Amino acid sequence: MRKLFQNERQRKIMDLIQTERSLRTAELSERFNVSEMTIYRDIKPLIEQGLVMKTFGGIALMQNEREVRGSQECVVCYRTINERLSYRLILPNNRIDSACCAHCGLIFHKEYEDDVIQALCYDFLLQTTISAPLAWYVLDTSLDMQCCQPQALAFGRISDAEKFVKGFGGRVCSFEEATREVTRTEGCCKHGK
Repeated sequence: MRKLFQNERQRKIMDLIQTERSLRTAELSERFNVSEMTIYRDIKPLIEQGLVMKTFGGIALMQNEREVRGSQECVVCYRTINERLSYRLILPNNRIDSACCAHCGLIFHKEYEDDVIQALCYDFLLQTTISAPLAWYVLDTSLDMQCCQPQALAFGRISDAEKFVKGFGGRVCSFEEATREVTRTEGCCKHGK
């Protein structure tokens, strides 16, 4: 079988996603006999165009207008999402809800905790995707990210969070502690000035 060009693979990926509703990157790599990096390059424009949405390890079909809008707007406070601070919940039926920051993400996570399949956020320093329940959160820091208050910044390693606190103040909390703290004050989801 001859190797397909990128636009041919993209058309085939769109055909597959229409019938299968979700696909794993590894599966697409195997089907098309190309590397996973090639598949990531193939699906990036499809995600950017809003034709599919990224899931952990793959892609899923956009199901309705709310999902398209939801990928740009926080599900808690409706602010525009800044990718650097974003927090995503993967729920049943490949539904992905996004929050503008860890503050809103933790509130939403607590509300849907029994239905959460996975929660992802970005490491504040490294900008790598991390598991939200395994992250460490810095609360009460002097660095103002101009987002929801009380502010919560996610870190993949406790050592990085502790170093950040030495420079910018605040306190390091586990996922459970941060969730308790943020949901305790959820009624005052104030936005940065």
